[in-house]
Amino acid sequence: MAREAVFAAFRKTANQAPEAAVYAPGRVNLIGEHTDYNEGFVLPAAVDRGVALAARRVAGDTFTLHAVDLGDSCTFPRGSLQRDPKHPWADYFKGVVWALSNRGINIPACEAAITGDIPQGAGLSSSAAYEVATVLLLRTLDGFELSSLEVAQLARQAENGFVGVACGIMDQMASTFGEKGRALLLDCRSLARETVALPLGLKIVVAGSGVRHSLASSEYNQRRAECEEGVRILSASLPTVHALRDVMPEDLARFLPALPPVVARRCRHVVSENARVGQAVTAMRSGDTDRLKTLMAASHASLRDDYEVSCPELDILVELALALPYCHGARLTGAGFGGSTVNLVEADAIEPFSETIVSGYRQRSGRVAEIHVFEPSAGARVLAPG
Repeated sequence: MAREAVFAAFRKTANQAPEAAVYAPGRVNLIGEHTDYNEGFVLPAAVDRGVALAARRVAGDTFTLHAVDLGDSCTFPRGSLQRDPKHPWADYFKGVVWALSNRGINIPACEAAITGDIPQGAGLSSSAAYEVATVLLLRTLDGFELSSLEVAQLARQAENGFVGVACGIMDQMASTFGEKGRALLLDCRSLARETVALPLGLKIVVAGSGVRHSLASSEYNQRRAECEEGVRILSASLPTVHALRDVMPEDLARFLPALPPVVARRCRHVVSENARVGQAVTAMRSGDTDRLKTLMAASHASLRDDYEVSCPELDILVELALALPYCHGARLTGAGFGGSTVNLVEADAIEPFSETIVSGYRQRSGRVAEIHVFEPSAGARVLAPG
């Protein structure tokens, strides 16, 4: 596990013990996709895989980073924070230093080691975990005051303003505020949150498609721009609309013909998905797994048809899962364009579920599906010396 490995990794690279070490989990989103940057509702869960960092302060003004899992290292001066195509993995750390500097917090230079056990490119938000862990690490090293909410907000600023991905705050909030055994219902406007227990007897199973995605791609940012265009047009007739979060399904049905076709589809997904989040929470709390399965299937169909962020491989995985009676929900999770599906599976059926998905996916796509079983996890934390 990354939590245990980071101490040994730092000693190996720096030839001494670290002054501080931290861990932040990845997340899987159960429902509420592409609603966070539209100030809507989401239902993620932190998972028991994540990113760990260990560091010591150094004299001077130069940071040294070691990407243990990549076998790569780089250095950069505080005064020259630029994205580096030769070391793109370092941009997230640099982004946090940049975000802290913008708040007038000039943290000391350090040497740090980074390791993790989140499957890469699977839509499980390794980048947000890395950013949250970096904020927590630098806060621990320097001792400056920063609330947990500010940790999540600064991590998002790093991704938006430095890395260049116009993401919402869901991933960073889930990584910061996750709770063991529970999902996190988050209002992405007010940042109000409450936890929701998974239905008894169900496990979170993620099926990786093997198709990698890049959140910094023009497609992701284009979706956000299309949503903003929808808000601009709708607000002319509905002055109370400041984000798609403010649009009710009945209002959208009334004004849908006024929107360009592509923008209309994007708006329809977000408005309907916001409604599905609330309905899914109700279903989970009442143990209505049939309703939950229907809602997750509808979410995937909307992401596929209206938001157009699915791909044939993800569609195959969802179709295979929904056909199984011991699967009580399946949909793509994360930004899409590849990555993974999330499935709610009866605990005693994990093995037949996994075998069926792997076999069926190989037959229909020629690819190998990676199956991961996750437990909802506690959020980011400082690690005791190991």
